[in-house]
Amino acid sequence: MRITRENTVGLVVDIQERLVPAMAEKETFVNNTKTLIEGLQTLNLNLLVTQQYTKGLGDTIPEISSLIKDFRPIEKRDFSCCDEAMVADELKMNGAHNIIICGIESHVCVMQTAIDLKESGYNPIVVMDCVSSRTLKSVELAADRFRFEGIMMTSYESILFELTRSAAASEFKSISKLVK
Repeated sequence: MRITRENTVGLVVDIQERLVPAMAEKETFVNNTKTLIEGLQTLNLNLLVTQQYTKGLGDTIPEISSLIKDFRPIEKRDFSCCDEAMVADELKMNGAHNIIICGIESHVCVMQTAIDLKESGYNPIVVMDCVSSRTLKSVELAADRFRFEGIMMTSYESILFELTRSAAASEFKSISKLVK
């Protein structure tokens, strides 16, 4: 299935101040995610951002929140973003079908969200170089579960060029600069 810009939304899951320092390969994860977010915005895709129990885990890290136009995180307490009514409402309002997912932790909130999205009729796409967990083993186990559940996985470069579709696209040069 080809992913196009139409009916596609980005979902940034819980990239928060008290979580990021514990993530495996956190610098690479944050840099890759910044590139993905900048690219999705260059392609004019809407982004939803969640924060898990902000009081305890802090805000979305400034490296991410400062990039997002009209930054308004959605507070949640459940692990799956789908259990938060505001997320469901925003997805419907945006006419979403394809949901490009990045965030943490890959084996908890990201995994439960992707599974619930798929069960709800959406097409979740997990950007594997833009997710992390405290251990790389947990990321690997999440990938195994995604395969088992039939959830699409990709890289930020692959999805950005797929959404760009052509070197003739007006955004091609901007996307190319981002991924280099």
